[in-house]
Amino acid sequence: MPQLIKNQLIIWLILAGIFSGQMATSQELLEAYSYPLSHDKLGRDDFGDFFMVNGKKYYQAILAKGHGLPSMMGSPTGTSDGIAFDFQDSLLYGTLLYGFIPYGDSRHPQPVYFRSPEPIVAGKATISISAMGGRYDMIGWGAKGKGTLGYRIVDDRGSMIYNGIISFKGTGPFEIDDSIVEGPFVSLLNDQGATIFFKTNKELKAEVVAGGKTFKGKMGTIHEIEIKGLDPETTYDYTVNYGDNSQTYRFKTAPKPGTRSKFTFSYASDSRSGNGGGERDLGGVNAYIMKKIMALNAQTGVAFMQFTGDMITGYKTYMDEIELEYANWKHAIQPFAHYFPVISGMGNHEALSNIYFNQETGQHIDVDKFPFKTHSAEFVYAKEFVNPKNGPTSEDGASYDPSSTTEDFPPYDENVFYYTYDNVAMVVLNSDYWYVPSRQYIQHVGGNLHGYIMDMQLKWLEKTIARLEKDKDIDHIFVTQHTPMFPNGGHVQDDMWYNGNNDYRPYVAGKRLEKGIIERRDELLEIVVNQSTKVRAVLTGDEHNYCKTEIGPATERYPEVYLPKRIELTRTIYQINNGAAGAPYYAQEQTPWTPFTSGFTTQNALVFFHIEGKQILMEVINPDTLEKVDKLDLTK
Repeated sequence: MPQLIKNQLIIWLILAGIFSGQMATSQELLEAYSYPLSHDKLGRDDFGDFFMVNGKKYYQAILAKGHGLPSMMGSPTGTSDGIAFDFQDSLLYGTLLYGFIPYGDSRHPQPVYFRSPEPIVAGKATISISAMGGRYDMIGWGAKGKGTLGYRIVDDRGSMIYNGIISFKGTGPFEIDDSIVEGPFVSLLNDQGATIFFKTNKELKAEVVAGGKTFKGKMGTIHEIEIKGLDPETTYDYTVNYGDNSQTYRFKTAPKPGTRSKFTFSYASDSRSGNGGGERDLGGVNAYIMKKIMALNAQTGVAFMQFTGDMITGYKTYMDEIELEYANWKHAIQPFAHYFPVISGMGNHEALSNIYFNQETGQHIDVDKFPFKTHSAEFVYAKEFVNPKNGPTSEDGASYDPSSTTEDFPPYDENVFYYTYDNVAMVVLNSDYWYVPSRQYIQHVGGNLHGYIMDMQLKWLEKTIARLEKDKDIDHIFVTQHTPMFPNGGHVQDDMWYNGNNDYRPYVAGKRLEKGIIERRDELLEIVVNQSTKVRAVLTGDEHNYCKTEIGPATERYPEVYLPKRIELTRTIYQINNGAAGAPYYAQEQTPWTPFTSGFTTQNALVFFHIEGKQILMEVINPDTLEKVDKLDLTK
């Protein structure tokens, strides 16, 4: 890189850092690591890491940091009168809203904001707990000498950045107490128990008491405590003890497999920031609609909810940035997810990328962040959520793996998996694995495109469906992935269609994969339609609307000119697309399968599946207005 261009790039990056108020060091991004061999034309010189594309070097950019989770938690400290916060950003000005969380006063405890917010000046703010005494002390902190606050950071443009939680003790001076800052959440529910997942503000040993038994956790800030030995289909109170504090909620164990009880589960996706102001854009999340969805779930009494992708706005370059958005999503569902599982999957907006920039062209290349084992989008996602660990390992070992001795692909751990509830199985795929958002550069640098299921994941799916087909306790299988097999509005130009162009495919180590995107879609159809009698529907999102598409022998599935082999379908299933959980809407577009699509709406939607033995009734409700949107009998 010529010195002049290098200097211009440095100036551009420094200015970006100045305007954001924070700056990353080169050491944070240019640390020493082994390059994944799955990428091509990746190297390093005196100026840093680069991709070589058409004779030009695209250097890894040292980008300005946005707001991250540790700093926005505010490093709270007690004062003589309340709590002081330091958000570690001298350019942050705005407002700190806060209020007590009255645990025990509501089944779904949330902050009740105090009438007098405090200003944030140069990244710092102080609140008075003493001012919240007397007639404002609805939690009894004056008598108990402790309590919990919820707080919200709003910048000087009115943008909501973060919702946080902190506990305190004392009546003046005050101290920061042991606090649950995320959760508790019910995870890995089964017929004998569940795993209770939560995070604390400091390292401690916590425990969960349920069914007259005590289950102890390990020292740390991230807690996954397994509860076992309970009776099937039974409601249990559970108490989380952390330090001198506790919270009590309840959950219901799953029925014994094959019981064929009557139950309901729900499905949605795409809750990233929406338009319209307020909590529709709360630090990367449409918290307004997510709260509406969760309230409707609670009122309906769902056994669990599946949420597949684009939870957050994402597309971040730093781990703490995406952790902040994940925390906001979890806080939105938290008051309700104390009681039933919300199982999530990955979408394209969960992207965490390395960025490579060419000053001359002004173009940039985004690739999944590496080292994959410790920095990738897949790694961070698994760290932030608790899902089954029964999926494939990675794409290492595939026919196109460039080395049998190195790790050249991200892990599938907790982002591809399956789980069961009574007579239903849910298979969760990752159609944005090893995702390169800069699609036009995939052939040059390597990576996977939006919507493509790679070989090892496909083989795992085939084996998993075959296993579930033989399971006498399973009557119904649902497969969920973020991207539709048959897009209808908003993503006709990609997903598993790419405007009918089969040439789109991943590249590994400079070589293009054998199967194109439509061929790969057909291989999925062969597994879930022709090789299965139990798959009832494919649950998708990505397109910010609701619709159902009939997938069967009569459905038009190909462009007019298509050279690869066409497959014949032997039966009919449905694609249920529900990306209507708050992200900006997409209108319907014309496709070959439009005549087989119905129920299309851009209104917010929550899909319920009412299961009773062999019967499946689908019902779709707008969580904002409670209007009934659609229904379908999926009984076979």
